[in-house]
Amino acid sequence: MDFEDTLWTVLGAGLVLLMLVDVFRTLLYPHGSGPVGRAIVRGFWLASRKLRGRGSFIAAPLAMAAVIGAWAALAAIGWALLYLPHLPSGFVHAAGVPQRGDFAEALYISLVTLSTVGFGEIVPAHPLLRLVVALQAVTGFGLLTATVTWILQTYPALNRRRALAHQLNLFREAAGPAGVLSLDPRHAAGLLESMAGNVASVSIDLLAFHETYYFREVEKRGSLPATVAYAQELASEAQRSASPELQFAGRMLHAALDGLADVLRGKFGHPGTTSSDVFDSYELHHRHRRRGEPDAN
Repeated sequence: MDFEDTLWTVLGAGLVLLMLVDVFRTLLYPHGSGPVGRAIVRGFWLASRKLRGRGSFIAAPLAMAAVIGAWAALAAIGWALLYLPHLPSGFVHAAGVPQRGDFAEALYISLVTLSTVGFGEIVPAHPLLRLVVALQAVTGFGLLTATVTWILQTYPALNRRRALAHQLNLFREAAGPAGVLSLDPRHAAGLLESMAGNVASVSIDLLAFHETYYFREVEKRGSLPATVAYAQELASEAQRSASPELQFAGRMLHAALDGLADVLRGKFGHPGTTSSDVFDSYELHHRHRRRGEPDAN
């Protein structure tokens, strides 16, 4: 194997390794995200902030599709570069199939193997190449399964966030201007404790599925960035209550909101020394309020 063949082999192995690391950190590492996926999602997010209308709301789903496409491209090109130095002598071609040794042929073999189609008209001859081809087929099946699992895990996390936003809006409409103090203290305490648990679940979702942060809601009613400030109002009102149960529930909700603010500050770079400042930045970034505009709550 000459220098050029060694170069293609090293480059191909590097691309495959980059794909595997990115998939592992995005799908299997609980609080991480791969460098490729993170760059793509953030790129789509920054581009969507310059858009108007519904285009900004489909940026996150498109970013997820782009990440999956990038993983497939890294895998296909990486293995193609591994096969390239061994074409055509390292493979057995069926009768009538032209023997070529260019990158297009290597990419074709790689794509057929990655998709587990396996037409069989071009098969490896060397035992080591057979092992590499089999490994790629297993990886291709695993990549398909992993991406489907990723999508299936993402949307339940989004639904939990939307459900919390709807819960806060329903509470605001039902309680009226008097807020939590208009309710029976024990009943109100139970509701606030439930909200605190839901806020904690959203914090965990943002840590485990960072891409869910970049989904914008079409309707303000289902947007947590637009309603989380009201949860702070409820926590403050509850702590001013004379009821010990309601005071405890208020402290519990306040602690859960501080935890959410810490995630938004540390994971997504929202500035602010207080939770209120972080939530203001969160709302501004999701375009439910413009800078300098008063809070509608």
